Amino acid sequence: QVLLLESGGGLVQAGGSLTLSCESSIHTFSSHAAAWFRQAPGKEREFVAGLNWSGGTTYYADSVKGRFTISRDNWKKRMTLEMNSLKPEDTAVYYCNVDPRLATLQVEGPDDIWGQGTQVTVSS
Repeated sequence: QVLLLESGGGLVQAGGSLTLSCESSIHTFSSHAAAWFRQAPGKEREFVAGLNWSGGTTYYADSVKGRFTISRDNWKKRMTLEMNSLKPEDTAVYYCNVDPRLATLQVEGPDDIWGQGTQVTVSS
């Protein structure tokens, strides 16, 4: 059963924009913090952006602050990552993540739920 499904990835030129979506079938999605992580070739997966259960509190990696915006719609069980001013170093597989604990949102944990990822490629 696919609990988190990402979409919206693709190929874009540097300076361009993409919007990623994560559709959830988790019954308790609206109760949990959620985040986007990414993994570039040859690198470890890293935190990109996250938000608490309501979306009222958001968190960003320094590398994307001011360029990316995370949001969620709990009625639709959907989370979105709007990415602007994309750079070649943003190239990665982007993963949707749901974390039972806000305190561990920015790190990977054993109870996390993951999507299968969507590829984002930014050409120079």
